[in-house]
Amino acid sequence: MIVDVDTGIDDALALLYLLASPEAEIAAVLCTAGNVPVAQVTTNTLAWLEVCGRSDIEVAVGSAVPLVAPLMTTEDTHGPRGVGYAELPDASHGPSARTAAEAWVELTRERPGELTGLVTGPLTNLALALRLDPGVLGRLRRLVVMGGCFNHPGNTTPTSEWNVAVDPEAAKVVFDAFAGLDPRRRPLLCPLDTTESIEMRPVHVARIAELAGSVPPEELSEDDPCGRRSRASVPVVRHLSDALRFYMEFHRDQNLGFLAHVHDPFAAAVALGTVPYVTRPATVDVELDGRITRGTTVADWSGIWGRDPDADIVVGTEPEFFFDHFVDRVAFYVRDLNIPRSNN
Repeated sequence: MIVDVDTGIDDALALLYLLASPEAEIAAVLCTAGNVPVAQVTTNTLAWLEVCGRSDIEVAVGSAVPLVAPLMTTEDTHGPRGVGYAELPDASHGPSARTAAEAWVELTRERPGELTGLVTGPLTNLALALRLDPGVLGRLRRLVVMGGCFNHPGNTTPTSEWNVAVDPEAAKVVFDAFAGLDPRRRPLLCPLDTTESIEMRPVHVARIAELAGSVPPEELSEDDPCGRRSRASVPVVRHLSDALRFYMEFHRDQNLGFLAHVHDPFAAAVALGTVPYVTRPATVDVELDGRITRGTTVADWSGIWGRDPDADIVVGTEPEFFFDHFVDRVAFYVRDLNIPRSNN
């Protein structure tokens, strides 16, 4: 897999889930500006991979700005460093020498038809890669994108989703490149319509901690003082809990409940085929010029534009199944990571 992130609390959860998944071989993690600036995204990604035992994975830095628009970030949602209240240790190494766009091009040339691309942030890096080499999408086994909203309210403007709203021009470049692909390799889009049903709650965090062997019991409550820090004995559990507490407090303050919409781990599960989901084909496009609708994704479900469908949109899933699977997989990985290894 090639994983393109703007880490980000739910991006970090997606990376942890992929590391815990035997189906996933991560060829590289690419960083884009989005939730926080690209330098912070890179710092978060390197540190998180190291905390999770995989400092061997290449991390490449992408563009610091969108194609056209000024960069907007969302520290109010993800915290000043992008990982909530978590304080990750400094990574022991830095990113690779090549850019994220170069990595998209070079990895797909080296392994044509083998790699699945997963993008959980803005599409800037992939758009820049397509400018370097328009054949990138055709060399992917499949592309999965967390982004957009179609028959659902936006989370950035009334009609736009964050990842697309940060860089609508990049989304337009990538979506236009969907046209003409083999229907069996059409990109899968995971929009807010479905991902906002993936609601992580304190009980899920408590269960991960319990199965991972962390003590004391991990309890998150909306009645806790804001910013209360975890005392978990297992470092990954502690960082995970501190990140998710911030995210849950944000959702509570937005009158959404003491929960976290974890969009990106769900998209990762779609990419691996480990969660049930329903898709519907459509032709997709992005509004660039609307005074109040810029960044809106539009789906032509019935062929009004006279263009063939160019994407499969994930329109349904089973959240309870996803969380049962996610919790077990992540918890047992963290548990095994925490077991001291013998030097013999």
